[in-house]
Amino acid sequence: MATIEHGEKFVQLLDGTKVKIRPLKISLLRPFMKKFEGIAAVAEDNEKSMNLLMECVAIAMKQYDEKLAEDPAALEENIDLPTVYKIVEEASGIKLTEASLLNGIGTTN
Repeated sequence: MATIEHGEKFVQLLDGTKVKIRPLKISLLRPFMKKFEGIAAVAEDNEKSMNLLMECVAIAMKQYDEKLAEDPAALEENIDLPTVYKIVEEASGIKLTEASLLNGIGTTN
């Protein structure tokens, strides 16, 4: 069986907590991707886009920090947009840029 070592990556939340992030296991990647598919449909509405991204982050946090995953208000208080992008990118392998989100497009590795 082949193994691929990924360098450890972390994000720092606004409260100073460091959270280790890595690609999602398949059981979480499926619901994450199903939710993320809707980004193009809401790209013109900033609030809907942000809500959808936060739902994706909450799914990812089930693997990274289950306590925050279960408390959307606490998650929103401890995260900023660049951190949202980092989590989505690492969790899914989808590279996000502000321009691609505005156009409703995420590109895969």
